[in-house]
Order: sequence, then structure tokens, then C-alpha cells
Amino acid sequence: MKLTNLPLTTPPETQKVLKKAISANRALAKLNGTAKIIPNQNILINALVLQEAKDSSEIENIITTHDELFRAGLDIESVTNETKEVQHYREALLRGYEIVEKQGLLLKRDIIEMQGILEQNDAGVRQQSGTVLRNMATGEVVFEPPQEYEVIQELLSNLEQYINEPNDIDPLVNMAIIHYQFESIHPFYDGNGRTGRIINILYLILKGLLDVPILYLSSYIIQNKADYYRLLQEVRTDDKMEEWILYMLDGVEQTSLATTNLIQDIHELMHETKVEIKSELPKIYSKDLVEILFMHPYTKIDFLVEGLDIYRDTAGRYLNKLKALGIVEEVKIKNSKFFINTKLFERLQEGLMM
Repeated sequence: MKLTNLPLTTPPETQKVLKKAISANRALAKLNGTAKIIPNQNILINALVLQEAKDSSEIENIITTHDELFRAGLDIESVTNETKEVQHYREALLRGYEIVEKQGLLLKRDIIEMQGILEQNDAGVRQQSGTVLRNMATGEVVFEPPQEYEVIQELLSNLEQYINEPNDIDPLVNMAIIHYQFESIHPFYDGNGRTGRIINILYLILKGLLDVPILYLSSYIIQNKADYYRLLQEVRTDDKMEEWILYMLDGVEQTSLATTNLIQDIHELMHETKVEIKSELPKIYSKDLVEILFMHPYTKIDFLVEGLDIYRDTAGRYLNKLKALGIVEEVKIKNSKFFINTKLFERLQEGLMM
């Protein structure tokens, strides 16, 4: 099937799609509202961007652990190459968020920039033919994306226009269409899947459905990976766009509900920690201290020095008192001392429970 420009020639909003879009939008709106219960949104962005970076990379068989990721976030040397790749994903996603917030648009050049951050090169859009998509198990060619550089550029320009110009289609339905189109253009030598999943979240922010980047479909896709690839392919071979859109809408709904639960759990943990410190260590309690403990599962003395404007000795005493209370656990990495918020660490390890 030859890939054509958007919009689709067949209206995508069937009765089934419209019904599913209502429940998906409701779940997403609940998530966006729930996120506001945590005043410092950076706590959520840090926790959830890292989770998405891990899961989206896992779809491409780039495997790392939460512990490695958290350590990499502290710039500790000697992390694995896989962990570095996941960190690049996080950097690309946050760069995309910054761009969309600043310019209110998501342009072709921005997508190319994000892919460059992901892959740590400037290869850009494919200029050589020969790229095909294969069945991982059999090696059989299942799809041949556009080969000519000029055609790829034309399709990307059309996609850019579709992303940024308003239309009457529900934004969640549009997100599914955009994701299919981008993955089928397959404009880069590598990193297409991860770049496409970054575009998903940026599009929702662009359309005002989310205030911060906290909805990530990668956990859902991992749990339904065979369906993801099968349905993408069936749009190409059998024009089954409705089934693909329903799959993506279901992903939005399930992921929104699971992320809402995760945010509520983080909020509850913050509240419990606040009450415990206020009761047992009233002299050191502050709202800022609690937020620092939840900004990153690994805390170090420097975080308190900078965040609370206190001396190193004082920060060290604070953390030792919190350790005695069981709120943090001390670990030594290289020549540095870190303090793990164990309850937060354990909850983030559990991920999104769908």
C-alpha cells in the first residue's frame, strides 16, 4: 500500500471510535486534574519521564533497571550503554516539551532535532534507499517505507501541517493517526519508534489536553506489543484504521487511569513523610525538604545545601536524622554518600499497574 498524504480519505470517527474517545478523554482529563495535587510539577515530570524513557526503550529491546537509571540521573560514572540511551530519550523528550511550550508548534525541524538527541548523531532524514521493516522472528519483509528522500521530506512536511493546523477530529483520534503516519514514513535510519512515542505526548500538550508531559503509552504497548505491531501492519495491508485507533484510545484510557493511581500514591507518600517529619523532627521540617526527598529517589547532601540554603554539616545532620527515622537509607557509590527514599523507590519500581 502506497503511503498518501493526510488527511485520511475515509472519515476516522466511526461510532465505535467516538464512543471510545469519550471514555479516553474522560480518563485523560482526570489525570490532568489529579496531577495538580502535587504543587511541584517537577516531581512528577522527573518520576514519569524516567519511567517512559525506560519503557519506550524497552520496546526497542534496550533494557536497563530503575536503579541504573536513578544513578545515571546523578551523573555517576560507569553506567551501562543501555542506560545512557535511556537518558538520551529523557533528554530528547524534555527538549521537545520545552520547544512546544515555547513556540506552540511542533515542526519537522524539531522532530529531527529530538531524533538527533536520541541517537546522538546528525544523520537526519534517510537519504539512501534500502530500508525495510522485517518480522523479528522470521526475517520476512513486512513493509517497505518510502525510499526516495524527496518523498520522505514531502510526507514529513504534510505531517507537520496536519499536526499544527486545527481540524474537527478529536485530538486523541488525531494522535493515533499521526503515530501511524510517522511510523509508516519511518523517516530515520534509527530511533523512529521512540521518536514517534515522544510525538504522542507532545501532541497532547500542543492540543491543551495535558499541562505537563505525564502520559506515556509505552507501558501499555509493552503489555500489548504483538497487537501494536500487528495493528500497525493491518492498517497498511487491510486499511484497518478503526481497529488501530481503538487500540490507541484504549491505551490512553488505561494508561491515564494507571498514571492517576501512581500520582495519588506519590501524593500519599509525600503526605505520610510530611506528617512523620513534622511529628518526629519538627525542628528540621519544611515543605521544601519533603519536596527535595521526592524530587529524585536518590538524595545527596548537595541537594539539601542548594535547595534549603544550609551548610553541608547541617544538611548531613538532617539526612542522618531522616535515616535514623527510616525515611531514607544510606548507600555509598564510589566515594559519595547517597540517601534513598526507599518507599518512593519501591513505588516507582512497580511502575504503572494496569
